[in-house]
Amino acid sequence: MLIRLAHSPDPDDAFMFYGLARGLVDSGPYRFEHVLGDIQTLNERALRGEYEMTAISIHAYPYVADRYQLTACGSSMGDNYGPMVVTREPVEIEQLRGRTIAVPGLKTTAFLALQLLLGADGFTPRVVMFDQIPDEVAAGRSDAGLIIHEGQLTYASFGLHLVVDLGVWWMQRTGLPLPLGGNVVRRDLGERVCRETTQIVKNSIRYSLDHREEAVRYALQFGRGLDEQLADRFVGMYVNEWTLDYGERGREAVRRLLAEGAAAGLVPAVGEVDFVEAA
Repeated sequence: MLIRLAHSPDPDDAFMFYGLARGLVDSGPYRFEHVLGDIQTLNERALRGEYEMTAISIHAYPYVADRYQLTACGSSMGDNYGPMVVTREPVEIEQLRGRTIAVPGLKTTAFLALQLLLGADGFTPRVVMFDQIPDEVAAGRSDAGLIIHEGQLTYASFGLHLVVDLGVWWMQRTGLPLPLGGNVVRRDLGERVCRETTQIVKNSIRYSLDHREEAVRYALQFGRGLDEQLADRFVGMYVNEWTLDYGERGREAVRRLLAEGAAAGLVPAVGEVDFVEAA
């Protein structure tokens, strides 16, 4: 059975799926086809239910919960770190209000967190491909930039200044990690297939964590300028024990983020968030 597995071409996702992509874990009766796309594109395609399994932003989940269920593995959690707002000159958070801020997509969790911080009408978003945002800010085309992925480690090389780390802000606010991304599986596949494919993905994550050095070398080709040391650091930030299973604290973080988003009128109320457990 063909399972199209969509994820972003980033070192953390590449690391996570190394075992599957290289045939190093048993895929059972399934043939996994890896489909690559930036997270904004994956969110949009999830709205149409295009792929059997896909990475999405947690922000996008309320819009696709009728079609997809979150898998208990595959999360990217910002544990007292996360997306950052950067500017050309040092400013305070309150000085961001009314400014134009380059953002990586309107369904990204980074954007939802920024709206919770500044208010939905507190700034003007300008959608820019995530890897172009540092240049966008450095060139003065936007007043500030909301950076994700490896930009969190490289923004200083563009001469930019950190205004706020949204993962730190969220931890101070809630005591919880910021749930940025997750994997989902399409409900119409049925419970057995959902559980079995979730287990296979979990096996791939475990394989990479157990064979870290070779998996990081594989992921390095997706690093967009990261050297091996930075790639290893970035992978460690977003593929770890949280990725094997949200755990109760991680599940609570998802529920809290979506509840706050719904209370602020930023996302539809999703009700109970259910997770597919590995078989």
